[in-house]
Amino acid sequence: MKLAVAASPQVAIPTLEYLLGSQHDLALVISRPDSQVGRGQELTPTEVSNWAMANKIELYRPAKAVDFDDRLRDFDLVITIGYGLLLPEFILNQPKYGFINLHFSLLPKLRGAAPAQRAIIEGLSETGITVFQLDAGMDTGPIHLQRKWTIKPNTTAGDLLNELSLLGPSAIGETLKAIENGVSPIPQDHLQATSAAKLSKIEAQIEWSHEAKKIVNKILGFAPNPGATAKFRGEVLRITKARLSDHTMPVSEISFFGGSVFVGTGTTAVELLEVTPAGKKPMRASAWANGARFTTGETIE
Repeated sequence: MKLAVAASPQVAIPTLEYLLGSQHDLALVISRPDSQVGRGQELTPTEVSNWAMANKIELYRPAKAVDFDDRLRDFDLVITIGYGLLLPEFILNQPKYGFINLHFSLLPKLRGAAPAQRAIIEGLSETGITVFQLDAGMDTGPIHLQRKWTIKPNTTAGDLLNELSLLGPSAIGETLKAIENGVSPIPQDHLQATSAAKLSKIEAQIEWSHEAKKIVNKILGFAPNPGATAKFRGEVLRITKARLSDHTMPVSEISFFGGSVFVGTGTTAVELLEVTPAGKKPMRASAWANGARFTTGETIE
């Protein structure tokens, strides 16, 4: 089949590599326009744009849905993976077999922009991937294929996305065979749907009065980006790795002993493992604590 892939993040690259080496014709990559990144706000291509340019595949970067032309009418199928733009039916209907999407949850659970992150935040022990036919709704189309995946303890959202991305090549390969053989996808049970809304900076703020397990899940689910946040001595502190501990301490009190950093919560303490102080790079929490020199009874907001 003549294929296009619409994608932006790193997690699409295992599937792109598979398609590049397959019997199919990967003739076009569609990605989001360059965006301003970092303190210097330099225009930066997406990971997928960089991949397409490195592999000399035609790259198409419309800014909005209305900017699409009709070139997709010459394609058999378009595969989307974290593309970042909701497409209307006039675009979805252009290719012969329409669009399919590789989604990082077991639909209809966790529909939306942050399914892997929400799985961690909600403390789920299992998730997976779904390949489904795109329609005009938000992850509502009929399902071609699903693969289950166990979430290991202390897994960050970034780790989970990387693991799930490696399931993509075989799942997409099997789906392409099914489409060629005329196998129809199965409608979703919309009554079972749950949401996986995009993470917000406001939501990233840690409430130390909550139970420790909920706090650790938030820290892992927001890692590596945008990162769960707290305030220490008036400055923002991003916390990207943590785990439960058996210690008990007053809520929000921070302490450094036995080579480890602990913060009191509504239940047992949380042990901080990796933090990013304002204006600095990620570092081990113990290294940060050595420099911070906590005072007795000091708290973190």
